[in-house]
Amino acid sequence: MRAPATPVLTSGLLTDVGRQRQGGVNQDAALALDLPQGGLYAVADGMGGHAAGELAANLALDALSQAYLDARGTPPARLAGAVQAANVTVLRHAVGEYVGMGTTLLAALIDRGAALLAHVGDSRAYLLRGGQLHRLTEDHSWVAEQVRLGHMTEDEARDHQWRSVVSNALGGEERVRLELYGLEVQAGDRLLLCSDGLSAVVTDQDLLTILARPLPPEATARLLINAANDGGGPDNITALIVDLQRPGRAPSYALPPRRDDGPVYVDTLLSAQRGSSLHSYILLMLAYFTLLGIMLVPERRVPIGLIGTVLLLVLLVGQRLMRRPPAPLRPPSAVLPGLGQPPATDSSAVTETRA
Repeated sequence: MRAPATPVLTSGLLTDVGRQRQGGVNQDAALALDLPQGGLYAVADGMGGHAAGELAANLALDALSQAYLDARGTPPARLAGAVQAANVTVLRHAVGEYVGMGTTLLAALIDRGAALLAHVGDSRAYLLRGGQLHRLTEDHSWVAEQVRLGHMTEDEARDHQWRSVVSNALGGEERVRLELYGLEVQAGDRLLLCSDGLSAVVTDQDLLTILARPLPPEATARLLINAANDGGGPDNITALIVDLQRPGRAPSYALPPRRDDGPVYVDTLLSAQRGSSLHSYILLMLAYFTLLGIMLVPERRVPIGLIGTVLLLVLLVGQRLMRRPPAPLRPPSAVLPGLGQPPATDSSAVTETRA
């Protein structure tokens, strides 16, 4: 009898209204969608009044998942297009009593041995790897910008009256601005997506302590929710955890690099993705015409096949040489006691504030 195979990944999510939100309305929403080679996960934190915020968050996640499933092309382009579809859906519903509604959106696509992150707003993604907690996203908020500029400390930002004011959200304009980048994942990685109801209350060091416990994702999410409520629970709280037991090989497409200029308009990202796909189309066309030549001119099939094969190999080698390696993780924001703090390899790396 063969033992059951270890799953590629497991996930768990919980969302809670918190302890101080009047009316008991939860404007957070979360998505966990299984896919053949991974999954699509997302957290949305709505705004614009109780009913409007709740509606915006759920509309965004419904549109995100449907648009991704319906789209064609490489996963990075599909994910960026799905975020734009979610933005348009929220924008078109922001009429009448729902004028001004919007939502943050943080999506993580696990595709074999890679994770693609699409980020709008101040929900956060963290990666636990080897006893170190890496913050993967930077807040799109006024307070976070003041910290980046050196006008405010992180402790001041945590208690600032404008800490929840975001500078970027779905539903604000026709074209969404987002950050999109990819990283390779490893067996044993644990990914956390959360709303600011968690990250603004629980410190990174405490997040690390809880995430490092050997518990299933849903049990760990419950501990995180409890920690945020024990800290006062001033906002709705959502925690979504993905554990990667045996991720596959890195995908064949180039992972979008992490940019230092913040969120950019979606059409800029899609143009970059189309440019990176051109090489693949050339390879397909070359293979097609090589096979066509062999069928149409069988007496010359050997030289045609040799020439086509050589050209394909040259293009494949060139594509591999031109592909930029994934950017290294930035220095961790928290480290388990006893591991020590590794030296920073990127002097421009700045730990982002909570908003």
